[in-house]
Amino acid sequence: MKKVLFCLFLVVTACKTEEKVSAEVANWEAQAENITIIRDDFGVPHIYGKTDADAVFGLLYAQCEDDFNRVEQNYIWATGRLAEVEGEEALYSDLRANLFMTEEEAKEKYKSAPDWLQKLCVAFADGINYYLHTHPEVQPKLLTRFEPWMPMYFSEGSIGGDIERISINKIKAFYESGLELPALEEYQIKKMEEMAEPAGSNGIAISGDLTQSGNAMLLINPHTSFYFRGEVHVVSEEGLNAYGAVTWGQFFVYQGFNEKTGWMHTSTYTDVMDEFMETIVKDEGQLLYQYGEELRPVDSMMVTLKYKDGLELAEKEFPVYRTHHGPITHVENGYWTASAMMWEPVKALEQSYVRTKQDGYNGFRKMMDIRTNSSNNTVYADAEGNIAYYHGNFVPRRDTIFDYTNPVDGSNPKTDWKGLHTVTENILIKNPATGWIQNCNSTPYTAALDDSPKRNDYPKYMSRDQENFRGVHAIELLKDRKGYTIDSLIKLAHDPYLPAFKVLLPQLVNAYEALPSPNLEQAITVLKNWDYNTSKDAIAMTLAHYYGTKCMEYGYSGEIQRPKSPMELFEQFSTFVPASKQLELFEATVDQLDNDFGTWEIPWGEVNRYQRLNGAIKQAFDDDKPSEAVGFASGRWGALAAYGARYNNNTRKIYGTRGNSFAAVVEFGDKVKAKSILAGGQSGDPKSPHFDDQTQRYINQDWKTVAYYKEEVLQRAQRTYKPGD
Repeated sequence: MKKVLFCLFLVVTACKTEEKVSAEVANWEAQAENITIIRDDFGVPHIYGKTDADAVFGLLYAQCEDDFNRVEQNYIWATGRLAEVEGEEALYSDLRANLFMTEEEAKEKYKSAPDWLQKLCVAFADGINYYLHTHPEVQPKLLTRFEPWMPMYFSEGSIGGDIERISINKIKAFYESGLELPALEEYQIKKMEEMAEPAGSNGIAISGDLTQSGNAMLLINPHTSFYFRGEVHVVSEEGLNAYGAVTWGQFFVYQGFNEKTGWMHTSTYTDVMDEFMETIVKDEGQLLYQYGEELRPVDSMMVTLKYKDGLELAEKEFPVYRTHHGPITHVENGYWTASAMMWEPVKALEQSYVRTKQDGYNGFRKMMDIRTNSSNNTVYADAEGNIAYYHGNFVPRRDTIFDYTNPVDGSNPKTDWKGLHTVTENILIKNPATGWIQNCNSTPYTAALDDSPKRNDYPKYMSRDQENFRGVHAIELLKDRKGYTIDSLIKLAHDPYLPAFKVLLPQLVNAYEALPSPNLEQAITVLKNWDYNTSKDAIAMTLAHYYGTKCMEYGYSGEIQRPKSPMELFEQFSTFVPASKQLELFEATVDQLDNDFGTWEIPWGEVNRYQRLNGAIKQAFDDDKPSEAVGFASGRWGALAAYGARYNNNTRKIYGTRGNSFAAVVEFGDKVKAKSILAGGQSGDPKSPHFDDQTQRYINQDWKTVAYYKEEVLQRAQRTYKPGD
């Protein structure tokens, strides 16, 4: 009898589950009827929905069509489940995610969100789940179902954002043994950071006073890893009409524009993260931390993380410790240290979405009052003719007697953040007399030349006053110039001049003239006759790149006084490094090129290549397989159109991996106009015609015209369908 009842229970349960699934699918199908996706001639999806939720549903469905692999990967990483796919080595990435928010906490954050935002989160999940339902051939690595609380992990815009600045190695050292990171490993991490290909971005806003049309213009030029974002256009009957780049898996346009406003984010040097050294005591087994005259309990809990172990999943349990400053992430000078950063996922997600619907400066400025755009500066332009620059957005107020560039004493209440600076108190530029604003991750105090903010007007933690070669380059190009068009701004954004080598190479020439070496004479002559412009044909560019790289390696090797920045290193290289050593580095450069390519007289385009063999997230490269010559150069040399590489490929040639990946120039007026480009193409599927259909355009600086208005989209429509068709 018991067996009969149990079988009956299973049948009833299965029927109820099937009914629930059928109802869910019916809801998806009904919502899909409210959505139209039009793919244009470059595969860009133009998503039209009745409501914002419809548009979000269609946007995520379209993203999955283009690159489900990257959509899933971003959420595997963000929700702290990477080790389930990549194995035990990824456990501390997962622990880092859980230090700031567990799954249970993410669910609570979702429940606390306003109704309109919850609807968008539901539409996000439904759009992906409907894609998986209608594409059973797609096999996720891990996430077979997406949930509405997941965007809470991924709310601020930049995948990674602030949290990636928290060292996984330090977390591992603390949570494995409670010890500080060994000095050598700490040094090696620092060296890797200094030598890493610069990330960052360029943003340039031009007022109508300097354009042929009299309309304001905006250069949107983020430097990210290739294929990091797709290009989308998302429209609803509730006022949404945003075009631009969306980080895979997000439901808002991160870098882009609507008919009236445009926004470009560059990484900020505003101090938005601090470390607090806590004084920990134990009383009858309870952990306490000192705060002024009181002892407060350390918030602690256990989290269980899974990891791939062969073909099985294993588990490991970790304690998680937090104070009111933030989670304990590492040890500094013997003190448990908490890392504080912006962690307001609901407000951050709200700001990221609301930004896309603003129709003028006043609305955009009010949106900035939410103050959760923590890792970014914002370069802005609009149809009213305004241009503006916000240096940071989330800026904690601090007591300036403390040096927050180093960990501070968490037991002293005076070190606590004292709320946030208002947007008005932050560094802000609006409509400068120069007629232009630039930010290339450089100092804000030169963003509008003489009309820039003044350093002494702000607390030191507002920004580093540090220039870079891209900033220097942009200023020289923008000074005393007018008559801009979309095409001329694109040309400016690709200017081939590299100011770093104008600084570095004359020092090498002087070293050679002081200590002539016949075997280097010909190569030195090539550099002496070079105009510092990069191109596919430039042999000098090849020499300069390899020599500059060796100079940086030596400069950060620890053998000389540590420079503050790559720019300072180059400016004072002959001060730090004797002539004999400079020539030794150059001779090593010539020898390397001879060994790798049979001659040092090799044009840059034969060395510097673009190759995309498949849709893998970490692209493999192969010297024996087809690739394309590229004349662009690294942003560290001052190239605005940055083309950065990864150097651990076991290849002789250099293959681009980051830099210009999505870029656009926008002109505002009675109607918005724009051109854009993607590295490679819209799709991550090698079988798609849009996998690499923008490659030659990208290399040749031949940007495509954006289809923004419905009539333009219909003229270029290649496929029109509803999700599920």
